[in-house]
Amino acid sequence: MKVTLQNIGKRYNNEWIFRGINTELSAGEHCAILGANGSGKSTLLQVIHGNYAPSEGEIKYTLKGRELHPEKAFKQISITTPYLELMEEFTMSEMLEFHSSFKPFLDGISVPEIVDLLELEKSKNKELKYFSSGMKQRVKLSLAILSATPLVLLDEPTSNLDRAGVEWYQSLVHKYSSNRLFIVCSNQTKEEYFFCTQTLSVEDYK
Repeated sequence: MKVTLQNIGKRYNNEWIFRGINTELSAGEHCAILGANGSGKSTLLQVIHGNYAPSEGEIKYTLKGRELHPEKAFKQISITTPYLELMEEFTMSEMLEFHSSFKPFLDGISVPEIVDLLELEKSKNKELKYFSSGMKQRVKLSLAILSATPLVLLDEPTSNLDRAGVEWYQSLVHKYSSNRLFIVCSNQTKEEYFFCTQTLSVEDYK
């Protein structure tokens, strides 16, 4: 998967959040989008995802040498953000099964295998509304990283994770990031985007 940003800008009313972003991101060259809170990094991630249209410029998605229409690119993208809500009336197993019905998991990974990866075996039949914030974050990260998508977008992935959770996240990324493109929004230390080979500071495009 390759994502090309050509003169990308986004504004609200008359205020430019960022402007003039030109870059090309390819599988295996993971990118960290950096900036302080409120700098626009999450907005840029949503533009890349296709949730927000850019105010100017163009985004191109290329998969296996063929350009994808933006309206079809979403099938090749998985995302998690601090504001993404889970269906809390579902149990964890039900949430995983439901997700897999519209976005299959990598290499046919089964729901029981994901439960093992989550290290939450005792909670597999518990409704998500009873999960702690850290447990919910593990579920959200698993849904994004383990989906069979060539492009994975992660917004502040270690939020709500304790030290054991951060190490779990790093292990998951190590195992499942090869030959894919990960883009990580972060205002944390490098342990959150330790595997990224490129960085893009939104504050350079004000």
